[in-house]
Amino acid sequence: MRRAALRFCTVSKGLFNPGRGLAQGSQGSKKQGVLQMHEVREKLREIVGASTNWRDHVKAMEERKLLHSFLAMSQKALPPRKMKDSYIEVLLPLGSEPELREKYLTVQNTVRFGRILEDLDSLGVLVCYMHTRNPSVKMSPLSIVTALVDKIDMCKRSLSPEQDIKLTGHVSWVGMTSMEVKMKMYQLHGDEFCPVLDATFVMVARDSENKGPAFVNPLIPENPEEEALIRQGELNKGRRIAFSSASLLKMAPNAEERNTIHDMFLNTLDPKTISFQSRILPPKAVWMESTKLKSLDICHPQERNIFNRIFGGFLMRKAYELGWATACSFGGSRPFVVTVDDIMFQRPVEVGSLLFLSSQVCFTQNNYIQVRVHSEVASLESHEHMTTNVFHFTFMSEKEVPLVFPRTYGESMLYLDGQRHFNSMTIPVVTLKKDYPVES
Repeated sequence: MRRAALRFCTVSKGLFNPGRGLAQGSQGSKKQGVLQMHEVREKLREIVGASTNWRDHVKAMEERKLLHSFLAMSQKALPPRKMKDSYIEVLLPLGSEPELREKYLTVQNTVRFGRILEDLDSLGVLVCYMHTRNPSVKMSPLSIVTALVDKIDMCKRSLSPEQDIKLTGHVSWVGMTSMEVKMKMYQLHGDEFCPVLDATFVMVARDSENKGPAFVNPLIPENPEEEALIRQGELNKGRRIAFSSASLLKMAPNAEERNTIHDMFLNTLDPKTISFQSRILPPKAVWMESTKLKSLDICHPQERNIFNRIFGGFLMRKAYELGWATACSFGGSRPFVVTVDDIMFQRPVEVGSLLFLSSQVCFTQNNYIQVRVHSEVASLESHEHMTTNVFHFTFMSEKEVPLVFPRTYGESMLYLDGQRHFNSMTIPVVTLKKDYPVES
């Protein structure tokens, strides 16, 4: 996936259509089939039968119980689908409809990346509903939710709020109950849409009440390019399993990582006292603990998704904005995002919850800042805190930033985890077009 993403971001032509098979399937619908972003969410509400009124949400969810009988008992009972069946194009007309810009605009006259995260999340869900749609049923018996943001790579340092943006997406791999979605984003430059972002999400299908897993339609390729995408999806699954198995929460650091932490520890010992308890910072360095920022949000009904849980895109936007503020405060200049990596949605967030976000710089190198944002919730009735997400963002500052040094073993593990995510970064900075930075 890493090399494929790099090829996407370094070539500007011939990429509007994601493969010959998809090109053939999408060309005919290009004019009449392009949705606008607000229509994506409207279409999702229609597919699920969700109420637009919070007072009616309980009744709407009760009605979904009747859809259980339409769920397949096995994947073999479902007809196979092709990639072009789920292919969608969505227009965000910032240039042609200036009244939309206010929602997406930053003070630096760039596009808010946090809003883009929200749009990607909505698009990914709709793509999966297109893959699993049953023409004989008005409302889908499936509850499709975001399980993982595998990777988002930026191909450009900023987006203009004065030019139209186009997003495309399609299912690229299917398991028994999960789907990988490839999404790309383009912005109008002259008379041509040029690539600016490449994203891979993993979505899961649940039953009509979102209580248990549900089977999804198998995927069949139509050409060698699509066969390669499916093989890559299998490799991505294996990589995710291997990365999780090697987690520092499960296994000790390897020999190289242990040496790194030991060398950093020795660099913080005071040569005057030669004592393990006397610690000093090397030149141009800061302690990790001093880089923290925190925020609290009350999860109101306005931020709910079609299943009356808090919208995953909202969680990503709030985490990104806090992460950006952390990188900005730490680096002393306005940073731009390079990569969003490995966001696991561990548990849903209920409406009415208190959302606690804690952000910290966990690794730096030259101009790069690796930021980790931890998300947890507490219900209004309980003081128990539960982790919902861990977000990983790679930013780049306009100038070289200080090194961060851990003081405790726990911080050392955060440092190594940040280093691992940084080393998995796809896009070298030389491929990013120099422009204004992307802000929160």
